[in-house]
Amino acid sequence: MHMSDSAKRYYRKHVDFFRLIEKIKLWPSRKGTLHGIRSINIKGNYAEVITHCGESFMIYNSKSSRAARWLRNKWVSNACPKCKIPAWKLEKYSTTYFTEHYGSELKHKGDS
Repeated sequence: MHMSDSAKRYYRKHVDFFRLIEKIKLWPSRKGTLHGIRSINIKGNYAEVITHCGESFMIYNSKSSRAARWLRNKWVSNACPKCKIPAWKLEKYSTTYFTEHYGSELKHKGDS
């Protein structure tokens, strides 16, 4: 089954933040730049994120954090030129919607 290029994706608004980051592999900086994530190393309620442009930082698992709100509301101005985020990924992110009562909860198969 082939999805159209402009298929809308729906995720729950308040899903687990680390699972959302693992799924979309994008990070909004405080200056409004969208970075691509190379790897995420989860350590309890904290995670170490490494971007494609070489930045490394620790994040906290919070559904109401600045980064979570910026990702849900798409408050970003541009993509990082060093990360070289592909156009298809930016298009996929732009067609992703976050709703309160509808969409994937991004649960693992064993979760209940």
